[in-house]
Formats: sequence, C-alpha cells, structure tokens
Amino acid sequence: MRRAVCPGSFDPIHNGHLEVIARAAGLFDEVIVAISTNYAKKYRFSLDERLEMARETLASLKGIVVEPVGEGLLAEYCRQRGVSAIVKGLRSSSDFDYELPMATMNRQLSGVETVFLPAEAHYIHLSSTLIKEVAGLGGNVSEYVPRSVLRRLLAGEPSANQQPRR
Repeated sequence: MRRAVCPGSFDPIHNGHLEVIARAAGLFDEVIVAISTNYAKKYRFSLDERLEMARETLASLKGIVVEPVGEGLLAEYCRQRGVSAIVKGLRSSSDFDYELPMATMNRQLSGVETVFLPAEAHYIHLSSTLIKEVAGLGGNVSEYVPRSVLRRLLAGEPSANQQPRR
C-alpha cells in the first residue's frame, strides 16, 4: 500500500488544503491528514476542533485518515506509520524555500520523500491566517472554506488557546 501524509495545523482547514488532499488521494492508496500542534503558535481552534472539522470535511473522500501527529519529528511519525511520502502544497516560491530544507532533512532522517503539489491558481492566495483575519473583521470567506468551517468561524467564540484581540 502506498501511504502518504499531508501534515499541517489546519487552523482552519480551507479549500486550498482540500484541493491538495484530494489530488494526493488520487496519487496514493491512503492519505493521512496529520494535524499538528506547535506549542509556540496560538490557535483559533483546539486540536479536537481541527480534527473534527477535517473529518467532517473529508468524510466523502476515499482513502483519507485524519489523526493527530503528536509530539516529535514528522520523519519519525512517517517511519512509525509506514508512510512513503509527505505531500505539501506550494503557493509560491517562498513556500518552496521554506519547505525544501525540511524535505531534505526528512529524507535524510527517514528516507521518506516529499511530493510538492502546486496550488490551484484559484487558491494560491489562501492561508489559514488570512482566512481567520478576514472572517474576524467581518469579511466573507464562504468561497474559501467548507460550510462546517464557516459556521465555526462565524460563531466567533475563540478556543481557550486563542490570543485575545487587542
């Protein structure tokens, strides 16, 4: 079985993520959407909420598993799960510059390759940070997120780990 992982914080998952995950599902037998927590970051949604949104959104895609990464190196996670590839979406050359050293390190540590998929032009400007900012200021992000995510964004109640607004 050819297994890949699409890692990320997915805070929140958006249509750009979904497009990359769906394309990865066409290339691999199983795609693990591995949701991470970086304790240096402040999140709008808790890990449980991010897992729930991803599971709801990806339920109709075959061969997709959603799970938390846990602590430790992605390379070790890949080795433990029998993953042969890490799939990353790229929006621009700056994404590539950021991802390339990590891809090289992951390959050297575990032998796992990284597959880069260029973002669809319609989603090239999207980031979870931008979506949260626009939604928080009352902008319409319905074109960029699944309905279940939009409902949560519009609910407006931050998780306990969100930074307060100033």
